[in-house]
Amino acid sequence: MSALIVIDVQNDFCPGGALAVPEGDQIVTGINALMAEAEAVVLTQDWHPADHSSFASQHEGHDPYGLIEMPYGPQVLWPDHCVIGSEGSAFHPGLNTDRAEMVIRKGFRRAIDSYSAFFENDHTTPTGLEGYLRTRGITQLTMVGLATDFCVAYSAIDAAKLGFDVTVKLDLCRAIDLNGSLETAKVDMLKAGVTLA
Repeated sequence: MSALIVIDVQNDFCPGGALAVPEGDQIVTGINALMAEAEAVVLTQDWHPADHSSFASQHEGHDPYGLIEMPYGPQVLWPDHCVIGSEGSAFHPGLNTDRAEMVIRKGFRRAIDSYSAFFENDHTTPTGLEGYLRTRGITQLTMVGLATDFCVAYSAIDAAKLGFDVTVKLDLCRAIDLNGSLETAKVDMLKAGVTLA
């Protein structure tokens, strides 16, 4: 059985949002079309408390997109985004959320960021998605969404490491491309055994 994993298609990651991914809204129609054919659909949602430790605003003297060291490793500092319950955290209004059988919220623990749909950034704290997929008998995953080089790539690599057959549809993703991060992410995904389509 297969599932479509739709990653973080939220207002703050679309044009006009707090952490806008260029052309982030242009993938919505294609994702909706793919959802219509999918056996199962899971949505992920970035879901941060207002004082999340990944926000540059929480670190005096640090600007957005700078890098700091956290107990779990290097952390990019982001503009405040996807704050719990805010308009920015809501799914893009054009996204057909009715098709989703599950919504995974990530990044709600103040002290740790979460890019992957499977684990927080310590790579050990699970979101519960793996267990859900396994109990449903789902082995093949197609991933789409935002952003290719962060949440999509982390999710795809983790899924491949967990033994799922993973395809990322690049035409239905968009990237932040921070200092060449898109090419690095593509290489890392291919190394992990992810199919890029």
